[in-house]
Amino acid sequence: MSQNAPTLRDLEHHDAFVARHIGPNDAEMAQMLEVIGYDSLDAMTDAIVPGAIKSQQPMALTGAVTEEEALARIRAMADRNQVFRSFIGQGYYGTHVPAVIARNILENPAWYTAYTPYQAEISQGRMEALLNFQTMVADLTGMEIANASLLDEATAAAEAMTLAKRSSKSKSNLFYVADTVHPQTLEVLRTRAESLDIDLQVGPIEKAIDADSYGVLVQYPDTFGRIGDHAALAEAVHARKGVVAVATDLLALTLIASPGSWGADIVIGNSQRFGVPFGFGGPHAAWLACRDAYKRSMPGRLIGISVDAEGKLAYRLTLQTREQHIRREKATSNICTAQVLLAVMAGMYAVYHGPEGLTRIARRTHRLAAILAGALRSAGVEVGKDFFDTLYVSGVDAEAVLAKAREQHINLRGIDGGHIGISLDETSTREDVKALAALFGARIDDIDTLDASTDDALPPQAQRQDAFLTHPVFNTHHSETELLRYMRTLADKDLALDRSMIPLGSCTMKLNATAEMLPITWPEFANIHPLAPAEQTLGYKQLIDELEAMLVQCTGYDSISMQPNSGAQGEYAGLLAIAAYHRSRGEGHRHICLIPESAHGTNPASAQMCGMKVVVTKCDANGNVDLDDIREKAAKHANDLAAIMLTYPSTHGVFEEDVVAICETIHQHGGQVYTDGANMNALVGIAQPGKWGSDVSHLNLHKTFCIPHGGGGPGVGPCAVKSHLAPFLPRTLGGEGEVGMVSAASYGSASILPISWMYIAMMGPVGLRKASQAALLNANYVSKRLAPYYKTLYTGRNGLVAHECILDLRPLEKSTGISSEDVAKRLIDFGFHAPTLSFPVAGTLMVEPTESESLYELDRFCDAMIQIHEEITAIADGKADGEDNPLKHAPHTATMVMAAEWTHGYSREQAAFPLPVLKTHKYWPPVARVDNVYGDKNVMCSCAPIEAYMDEDA
Repeated sequence: MSQNAPTLRDLEHHDAFVARHIGPNDAEMAQMLEVIGYDSLDAMTDAIVPGAIKSQQPMALTGAVTEEEALARIRAMADRNQVFRSFIGQGYYGTHVPAVIARNILENPAWYTAYTPYQAEISQGRMEALLNFQTMVADLTGMEIANASLLDEATAAAEAMTLAKRSSKSKSNLFYVADTVHPQTLEVLRTRAESLDIDLQVGPIEKAIDADSYGVLVQYPDTFGRIGDHAALAEAVHARKGVVAVATDLLALTLIASPGSWGADIVIGNSQRFGVPFGFGGPHAAWLACRDAYKRSMPGRLIGISVDAEGKLAYRLTLQTREQHIRREKATSNICTAQVLLAVMAGMYAVYHGPEGLTRIARRTHRLAAILAGALRSAGVEVGKDFFDTLYVSGVDAEAVLAKAREQHINLRGIDGGHIGISLDETSTREDVKALAALFGARIDDIDTLDASTDDALPPQAQRQDAFLTHPVFNTHHSETELLRYMRTLADKDLALDRSMIPLGSCTMKLNATAEMLPITWPEFANIHPLAPAEQTLGYKQLIDELEAMLVQCTGYDSISMQPNSGAQGEYAGLLAIAAYHRSRGEGHRHICLIPESAHGTNPASAQMCGMKVVVTKCDANGNVDLDDIREKAAKHANDLAAIMLTYPSTHGVFEEDVVAICETIHQHGGQVYTDGANMNALVGIAQPGKWGSDVSHLNLHKTFCIPHGGGGPGVGPCAVKSHLAPFLPRTLGGEGEVGMVSAASYGSASILPISWMYIAMMGPVGLRKASQAALLNANYVSKRLAPYYKTLYTGRNGLVAHECILDLRPLEKSTGISSEDVAKRLIDFGFHAPTLSFPVAGTLMVEPTESESLYELDRFCDAMIQIHEEITAIADGKADGEDNPLKHAPHTATMVMAAEWTHGYSREQAAFPLPVLKTHKYWPPVARVDNVYGDKNVMCSCAPIEAYMDEDA
């Protein structure tokens, strides 16, 4: 071997995943470091990060492994799971994921790497898909309006409880819940009601009619399968000015009367059985539908229809659906994440099958259930009446039957009192029905003969009479070819990470590697019911235990709960833990939460939901939290201080020097420190919040740890705590603990946890640290390159930023009238998603390039921003008109540029190809600038009538 030849270890290191995750190579990093004035990543890191918080020891993680090794290890975990035939039900049902949807949405980066559609012009495809979802839900439920997904059915029920509270004209504080609602929903309702001081009463549905309540929640069909008649209840509740909320099943609603037809005001549920696997509990897209009168109070995101600058139909987020950013501590919900990717899948499932296909699936499922019920009754087994797909079996030796079923790899639902639940679904077969009957001593020789002699079990008065899904979109794309082309058409309208950099500050749009994504579709992870017995889920236990241990090393905390299925849910869980900790010490009166005025809007909303009172603290002229103000307010409220919520690095993109002193101050006055984990991408391997004095953080696995944003969700927001708070993490379903569940499934969106496990395993401790340093480097490179053109509003030590920088466009707007929104829209013409617009400071753009962007892409972005500055300068110099210029009319569609008549004072070429590279690499936005005012004045949140499309074509 020659002296300079690479060793085997060198060759193996070169092939490591780290080099593929981090955009710039070492030579490019050296070039970038020279631009910002440092000779190494470590020197730069020392210049940026306060010494008081830097980790003294490397993380105790195993070294990086290759993609192949990581896949082999996680395959071994998957093999420890046992995939039994599941008839457990309880809100989760087997479903066939159409292969065309699995391949072209779930596994397609054009869909899973997209961001939330805050920039409407480059999100038309996914918003059309979400509008389909909303229309599907509204049609099936019989309601006037539906949102574009919530996190899960249980949290949707909690949102319904609070929506009913603010919508009801009743003066009562009592919310009555039927005891036939799913158990996990009851758990989450209890948690939410306790912290909001709502009087929650759970009892027999028969007593709901007499309860003096502001609202009632019923399950329809209920958790035991029965289809009740609730029309009289609805009438009675309305007579006392109350609100009727209903939890329901979309597939059942193809056959039974819609809740809206018999008096429901709010309807919630889960779309999981519309083509989304069990996934051990998630992610799945829940939803909330309601009367139109409630639309300005409903939680979550809402897609609406407006027009663009050319008068064409265009979609947009409507009605300020992130209302917590406006109302802050007065917000009624902290919902920030939706489940967009799963909502798109469920909506496409309805598009693919159409009303006839869905009805056929539902009728087949019901017939199998009815046939099984007939067979059981013929064998003397007692079975409940009036059901859709779920049998309630009584009078048997339940333990013996359940044990016998498990021997045959069948899971049934054991119900207290010696009862058994059996839920059939789309995946159930004739052979399943025979096997299930045999468990109870019933024999089926000829299913067709039994079918002919068995009546339906749908009560006549509950059968659906009205049509649904009549819009052409649900009656057109039923061949795979047509659906494939429809999904491709929608994807082509959007700008996702598979096309270009998405430089959103505070959102960390980084590589979602294919190897990380592969395991989530393996049946050993995808096809496990969340209530499967523990001995069948040993692989999931190993995965969750190992990921928790990895995240403990990354954060410096001691314990982690994976239950929260969004960042906002993680915040909520962390604050609940703090509140419970204070109660355990006899200090339940502590309720003051200090929150800096620069904080993310979910922070005060989460504090309010936990029953805390928000006290806002000041920031100084440099954007840092004001330590003196914190000390003053902590001392003032010392007797009642519960917590402070900090974001670190700060929302302004800098490492503040005083974070340790802040922690000490809060602890001195009896409070706890909550550190928002939104900006953890700047910390992993460099500093650990749990080691510098913080008590709790949530982590955004959909940011720092590579779970894709999926067009606005799924998200995962684990809650990490120091040991003294560990007893107060959310309990699991049926488990013990002081704090109740915050999500429907014990381990939240478990099926996407393999993504983060794969990322950490393939990066290793050295790679994770280098990724954080690269994120710092990329942000400072962008800031430095753009410094002659745009001032970075806030900087920290040595004039440097953390992982993001805020570009101040306010001086340019003052001199030229060109706003930050104009720049954001003009960037679309260059093929870029805009940075974060006007947050946390109005009139600014917050840029976070992440570690995954190459030097080429960073320069391409900087070149675009410099060219935009030249266009603004032309206006300032009088060379371009203040109104008729490329920025005010951006973005430019192909139809605008190709129009027969061009009336602008700038050229078509400048409009469409402001830089030469765009002539070979061009994204054309499908619509011109969307009219937000028109959309707010003309709220329309379901599929437009076909005439609207005909007018557009004309």
